[in-house]
Amino acid sequence: MQISHIEVLPVELELSEPHRTATRSGELELAECVFVRIETRGGQVAWGCAAFDPAQTGESIDQVTRACEACADRALDLNPLNTEYALAELAVLTNDTPSVRCAFDMAFHDLLGLAAGLPLHRLLGGYRSRIQTSVTLSLYPVRETVRAARDRAAQGFRILKLKGGLDPQEDVRRVLAVHEALPNLILRLDADQGYSIQQALDVARALEGKLEMLEQPTPAGDLRALGEVTRHSKIPILADESLTGPASALELAGQHLAHGMSVKLATCGGLHCARQVDAIARAAGIATMVGCISEPALLIAAGLGLALSSPNVRYSDLDGHLDLIGDPTLPSFRLEDGWLIAGEVPGLGCTVEI
Repeated sequence: MQISHIEVLPVELELSEPHRTATRSGELELAECVFVRIETRGGQVAWGCAAFDPAQTGESIDQVTRACEACADRALDLNPLNTEYALAELAVLTNDTPSVRCAFDMAFHDLLGLAAGLPLHRLLGGYRSRIQTSVTLSLYPVRETVRAARDRAAQGFRILKLKGGLDPQEDVRRVLAVHEALPNLILRLDADQGYSIQQALDVARALEGKLEMLEQPTPAGDLRALGEVTRHSKIPILADESLTGPASALELAGQHLAHGMSVKLATCGGLHCARQVDAIARAAGIATMVGCISEPALLIAAGLGLALSSPNVRYSDLDGHLDLIGDPTLPSFRLEDGWLIAGEVPGLGCTVEI
C-alpha cells in the first residue's frame, strides 16, 4: 500500500464545562489537538489524532504540529501495512511527542482495518463488542458534585469517577455524599497524585465498601509510596501517571506496586504501546483500564477498540469526548446508558469532517 497524501490539521475545541483537577492551577477550557488525514493511491482515507495533556507529557500545540509534519514527510516513503517497521521509523521523530506517535499509530491501524475489512476491535482480537464506561466528575465542592452526579446518572451512566487529590477529608465527604444520593451507582476516585501514604490509606479505610477503586493516590515518581498503599489498602489501587509505557508497566507489575494499570493511548504513544502494557498486566495477573484525556471521539474509538479486544481490560474510562464542542468526528460506536457499543465499520469506524 502506498500513501499518496497526508494532511496535518490543528484544531481547537472548547469544552462545554471547564474541567477542574488537582494537577492544574486553573480550569481546562480548551482542548488542542492535531488531526492527521492519510490518503492512499487506492483512494482509501484513514485518520489519526494527536491529543495531549501538557501536565502529563509537557507537549505543546506547536511542538506537536511540527512533529506531525515531520512524520508526514517520512511516512510518504513507508508502507503503512508494515506497521512495526513504519512505527519504528517514526519513533525517532516522536521521542518527545507520544501524542504524535499515537496519531500515526491510529491511522496505520485504521488502514489495516480497511485493508482487512474488519473493525478495529475484531482486528485486535474481538473479545467483546461492548463495555461499560465511567464518566468523570470534575473537582467540585460537595453540593456541586452531587448535582453533577445526578445529572450524569440521569443520562444513563452507572459508573462515576470523582476527581480528588486536594483535600483527602473533603474527598471522603464528596464520595459519601454521592453514595448516599445514588447508592446503586459504582464510584471511583482519582486522587491525581495528591495524597501521602497515610492519607491514601485513611481515605481507603474510610471508603471501604463505597469505592470500586482508588486511582493514582500518590506522586507518580514515588513508586515506593504507591506500592506501600497497594500492600495495605483493601480498595484496589490503580496506577495512572506512574505508567508511562511498557518499561514502567514491567516495573509496576514485576514488583506488584498496583492492583491495576490505567493506559491512555494519547500519553503512551498509541495502540502498539498500549497493547504491550496490557500484555504485561495480563501476564502479571493485574487489571488493565483503558482511559483517556480530553480528546475527540476518533481517539475514543481507538481506545474502545483496544478495550474490546482484550479480556484483561476490566475497566473503561472513555468519556473524554463528551464535553467537547464541535468535535469533527462522526463515530460508528454508540453510547447507550453508559455502555460503549462498537460499530461494524472497518478500521476505526469514523469519518472526520474538517
